[in-house]
Amino acid sequence: MQIRDLPYTDPGRPDTGSGPRLLLWLGRNQLAGQAKAMAWGVVHMAAVAALPVALGIAVQAVVDRSGARLALAGGLMVLLGGLVALGDTMLHRTAVTNWITAAARVQQLLARKTAELGATLTRQVAAGEVVAVSTGDVEKIGWFVEALSRFGSALFTTLAVCVTLVVYQPALGTVIALAVPALVLAVLPLLPPATRRADEQREKAGYATELASDTVAGLRVLRGIGGEELFLDRYRRASQEVRRAAVRSARMWALIAAVQVLLPGLLLIAVVGYGVGLVEDGRVDVGELVTVYGLVTFLLFPLRVFEEIAMAYSFSRPSAARAARVLSLRRTARAGEGEGPAQMPAGDLYDPESGLAAPAGRLTAVVCGDPDAAGRLADRLGGHAAAGAGEAPSALLGGVALDGLPLETARTAVLVQDKDPVLLSGTLAELLDVPASGAVPAEAALAAAQCGDVLTALAQASPDASGDPMRTRITERGRSLSGGQRQRLALARSLVTDPQVLVLDEPTSAVDSHTEARIADGLRALRQGRTTVVFSSSPLLLDRADRVVFVQEGRAVAVGTHRALLRDDPAYRAVVTRETDTGARPAGELDAELTELGESEQIEESA
Repeated sequence: MQIRDLPYTDPGRPDTGSGPRLLLWLGRNQLAGQAKAMAWGVVHMAAVAALPVALGIAVQAVVDRSGARLALAGGLMVLLGGLVALGDTMLHRTAVTNWITAAARVQQLLARKTAELGATLTRQVAAGEVVAVSTGDVEKIGWFVEALSRFGSALFTTLAVCVTLVVYQPALGTVIALAVPALVLAVLPLLPPATRRADEQREKAGYATELASDTVAGLRVLRGIGGEELFLDRYRRASQEVRRAAVRSARMWALIAAVQVLLPGLLLIAVVGYGVGLVEDGRVDVGELVTVYGLVTFLLFPLRVFEEIAMAYSFSRPSAARAARVLSLRRTARAGEGEGPAQMPAGDLYDPESGLAAPAGRLTAVVCGDPDAAGRLADRLGGHAAAGAGEAPSALLGGVALDGLPLETARTAVLVQDKDPVLLSGTLAELLDVPASGAVPAEAALAAAQCGDVLTALAQASPDASGDPMRTRITERGRSLSGGQRQRLALARSLVTDPQVLVLDEPTSAVDSHTEARIADGLRALRQGRTTVVFSSSPLLLDRADRVVFVQEGRAVAVGTHRALLRDDPAYRAVVTRETDTGARPAGELDAELTELGESEQIEESA
């Protein structure tokens, strides 16, 4: 796999059992690239290791006054220099290719998982963790994959050099062959505490980042209540904790680096001292001592690679564990992979867990006193299960379990818009350019969502003289728009798709009552004959629904029209009217409220 061939046509099915298993799966999927990088690494390191041999021949040739051997040594050095340059260049190229392709594979898997889970992803795992996995963690995983081939070539070359030294000069070679494993193993006891300190630093840094993001997102509110200094002090304390954790982590890694310098240095001194004695005794030539000295110096290079692979693994293991956790999430708790029938189901929408039923072709409103419970129920109606739902049954559409359908079929059948929809940056035309049936034009969806004032504002900001609002760019998350404007554009986007079943969670919570009434009428008219479920406690929306389902403690406990439930069900009335007392209201007060609701309808009709 080359970089120019990215993205993968199929990134594969990862092993998400654990972090190490995910790393092993990545390695298995890159065997060809790893073998190529390892081969070039062996060429590079073998050429570097052979340079002391050529140098030793040259020194001994000078001692023996042999011009022919000196010329041979010079030619050998030129050849080895060329191999070093070639091997280093190709090793870097292949190793970086392994890094980038491994990171791209994980990022592609994460992107597919994000698209599969949709809005339910952030209910199962924090949004900050998803961002951290797709950025910093992916880079660390790629680092380990890249370092793996260099570690293999370093290990092979080190073993070859040790065997060569034992054969070439047994007295010195045996000492070196015994000392090198001891140098490698000496660092291992320091790695666990270094890894723990690095993990502590990452956790504190993640908390500080989330705190900063929350502060920036709520800056307007903080200024309104005078809470800027409070959150600033919290961030200062979190930042100082990150600094202290980083210093502690750096000290440990500095100690490891110092050990990697000290111990090989002591070995080098010992080898030279012992070798000088052998030269004085006449057992070793000067050229042989120079060769052994050069080979020992070379061994410092692979020892650094051994240290790097240990660091790479200690950093990538928790990163891979986090990536495996995200990749192991499923759109349902029962691990359905969408192998069911691909035929589009039709009929009533039913949730067995709550008993909520939405008849086909009708507008059903759902009143739920707990907003979080309403969000979980909306997700279930879309075929998603909340975290910790266990073996909860899936919602059924026409008697067919949604979690048994292929993902594309399930999303075509049922579209869920949560209470905080996201507007991506781009023009309004791009925002509304979504997979759709084609039956609902953008103009009709915008009109039903009462986006007239939004179009006027966008037309004034249009980049061309025509004032076409469809060509006006919308900033990231629609920050240039008010909350109500963002909500109405998101509703228009959902209406354009024209799904068989549309589930809306509080679609009008940020708009005024007059606009809300017009949206309710537009929604009812545009979705005529299509199944629509609206989670809301707004009387204006509830009064226009064909039927209202009251959900309490996770179960559908009452069904009827809004006016009937308002009159007969005290618990329903308490939720809709925000009463603190669930007892019966005086008949005159209730009649006055119903009369006021009728008057508001007449006002809207005349408008």
